[in-house]
Amino acid sequence: MNNTRFATAIHIMTLLAKSPQEWLTSEWMAGSININPAVVRKEISVLREAGLITSRQGKEGGSQLSKGADSITISEIYSAVKNSEVLGKKNNNPNPICSVGREINNHLNDLFVETDQLVVKFLGDKSLKQFTDQFD
Repeated sequence: MNNTRFATAIHIMTLLAKSPQEWLTSEWMAGSININPAVVRKEISVLREAGLITSRQGKEGGSQLSKGADSITISEIYSAVKNSEVLGKKNNNPNPICSVGREINNHLNDLFVETDQLVVKFLGDKSLKQFTDQFD
């Protein structure tokens, strides 16, 4: 994952966890993250689809966590926004005549799956509350 989606999602979720009784707007969260509110709304949509947050529209609208921060794992957030393998992409068109080229993508796929499983397991041992408790 060579982008900022995970960092943005964790930032959003941490803000929501720090203010569990408030309905935070995408504009307010964007100010904390220092990005365009449209990017925040996009990630909110993804997190809502994953069942991690709830949102309401209107003058009193905004977003909140759908459950307690202690019952949300970092791996759930990671899985919601993950859009590529941790190690990148496979080779598009390796030479099928070459003994390495012919098999590289199969072996890379195994490596990518194993690495991703390790990341998910590692992040699964950490709750959003544990992460959020680092902030004063």
